[in-house]
Amino acid sequence: MLSDLTAGALADAAARREFVSFAEVEAAALAQSPALNALEFLAPADHIKVIAEVKRASPSRGDLAAIADPAALARTYAANGASTISVLTEGRKFKGTLEDLRAVRAEVSVPVLRKDFIAEKYQILEARAAGADLVLLIVAALEQELLAELNEFALSLGLTVLVETHSREELHRALDIDAKLIGVNARNLSTFELDRELFASLVGEIPTDVIKVAESAVRDATDVQHYRDAGADVVLVGEALVTSDPAATLQSFLAV
Repeated sequence: MLSDLTAGALADAAARREFVSFAEVEAAALAQSPALNALEFLAPADHIKVIAEVKRASPSRGDLAAIADPAALARTYAANGASTISVLTEGRKFKGTLEDLRAVRAEVSVPVLRKDFIAEKYQILEARAAGADLVLLIVAALEQELLAELNEFALSLGLTVLVETHSREELHRALDIDAKLIGVNARNLSTFELDRELFASLVGEIPTDVIKVAESAVRDATDVQHYRDAGADVVLVGEALVTSDPAATLQSFLAV
């Protein structure tokens, strides 16, 4: 499934490139105001921090929420304590768009993450041109040389990189490129099975100067507490927020 999602994202990027060239999107990216330093917003604190996600659908659960106004949802997240807003821009399975990202960026003052299946520089330039402060790189989707190349390219644009891992081997690949923001995703993107103890089993191998993000398997404040007790600095949450009262749910998470 991960390879299909990545291939689809690349095909969609190629289609956009027919209308907006690499040179044009690069110029738009370089014309943006400097990106916010997401590492400062997500730095370890005496409370858990939340990356709150604008997420309409997923391959594993199908439709989750219509989200006609992603900017309004992002405002709710920011007003209720989210440290960063994640925006799914993948259109085939997650029903997101770059327009969602642009709309969110225009409405919030916290960092914005482009969450997609990124495997080439053009997609990173698109993210910066749309106002993103962070991009996601999924270790499992990229050969090590390409992972390092894309990470370096994103950093050169002033972006923060959330490097997502799903295993011990992937974690050490992330550390090999000196990642400073590492996510451990409980959901296997090949099988979509959940391992709720994966984060706890790996966190001890993440250096203290790296921000630790627990991804997926967050249903309620108990799950947030579980991750916090294991050593998470940040949780990334989408489904639990978009399928509930987002303000109340987010507040309950931040009370952990």
